[in-house]
Amino acid sequence: MTYLILGLIIFLGVHSVRIVADDWRTRTRARIGAMPWKGLYSVLSVLGFGLIVWGFGLARQQPVQLWSPPTDMRHAASLLTLIAFVLLTAAYIPRNSIKARVHHPMVLGVKVWALAHLLANGNIAHVLLFGSFLVWAVLNFSAARRRDRTAGTTYPAGTAAATLTTIVVGTVAWLAFAMWLHGLLIGIRPIG
Repeated sequence: MTYLILGLIIFLGVHSVRIVADDWRTRTRARIGAMPWKGLYSVLSVLGFGLIVWGFGLARQQPVQLWSPPTDMRHAASLLTLIAFVLLTAAYIPRNSIKARVHHPMVLGVKVWALAHLLANGNIAHVLLFGSFLVWAVLNFSAARRRDRTAGTTYPAGTAAATLTTIVVGTVAWLAFAMWLHGLLIGIRPIG
């Protein structure tokens, strides 16, 4: 569990700088330069992510069950992860209505993804991993919306074509992940 916790601290810590110290981030990035900042950010992110994967894998070998979720929660989790994939896709497809409406679809997608996994899993490693990401995403989403209001940020209206593309690409990605990649990478096939 130690590696999982250390990985979460590093990964989510790096990704929380804008939440807790946005002015410091801006000053430091200006002082050392954008590329060194991105390099340090990337190295720490990869290190944290690697520790999360390794630590979670170790924790799954000796699970400590807190509760047994009802089987129906797996169906709810599948639906929620579909929504999460569409939201994640919306972060990358320009001029879609989802991004125009929610402004930060990737962070909202992480919230939905984490909630889905909390509903379907009841052991301590899952609660620690997905609960941490859920708390981080809630705080990050709130901070990002506040920054937008302060800066007067506006988002362009979405088009029907871009929104449809977002939904289709997100759904195809979800199907590929749920039917094949989740089993290959995680060892559990939610669908199929």
